[in-house]
Amino acid sequence: MPVAARPLMVWGVAAVLAAGCTQSVTGTAVRAVPGLDEDSLSPVDVEKVVLGQSQMRAITGAGEDLSIIPSMDGKIPVDIDPLVKSAPPQCEWLFADTKTFGPDVEEFHKTTFQNPPDGAQISEAVAAYRDPGTARSAFDDLVRQVDDCRSTTLGEALVGEWTVTADALKTRPGACGRDYRVKSVVLVEVTFCHFPGSVPDIVMTNILANVPE
Repeated sequence: MPVAARPLMVWGVAAVLAAGCTQSVTGTAVRAVPGLDEDSLSPVDVEKVVLGQSQMRAITGAGEDLSIIPSMDGKIPVDIDPLVKSAPPQCEWLFADTKTFGPDVEEFHKTTFQNPPDGAQISEAVAAYRDPGTARSAFDDLVRQVDDCRSTTLGEALVGEWTVTADALKTRPGACGRDYRVKSVVLVEVTFCHFPGSVPDIVMTNILANVPE
């Protein structure tokens, strides 16, 4: 569809923001606020699936330089409304967790980490659903949204090269990327900027190892 005239550079920056690659943020990380899991119908506890800070430090090789970005550790899907409203409708999911993971999330936890010396960031998000069919539907809908966004005039900047298999989805817009995997009742997202491609792969592998078959 036609897109309102905007410099492509602005959308390139927006894509980076959506992948979690922003400027360094100072402050103290706080405990995640209460989320969706209090009345969860999911058989999987996402808190037993997500990786801790020490694990992320070891996997990324950043050591103590890797820290949780204050206010970016939460148990509720977050939409970045200004970017959602200004994005092409096909690409709104990039800036809206509620569209990425769908309306049927029972439990959720997303944490974004930064490594200021290297200008790098990485995030992990785990959404749990009531049953495998619901998780699969959320993944399939995400694949559809990515395909629709890639078909727009801004698709190359926002999605870049992308690949999809029965259980996995990857997008690579420049130095950033997003990886998704569905397993059992869980949909996992790993986003990153300025880390080697092997790092999100290892993060994803370790998260999935915590998901019961």
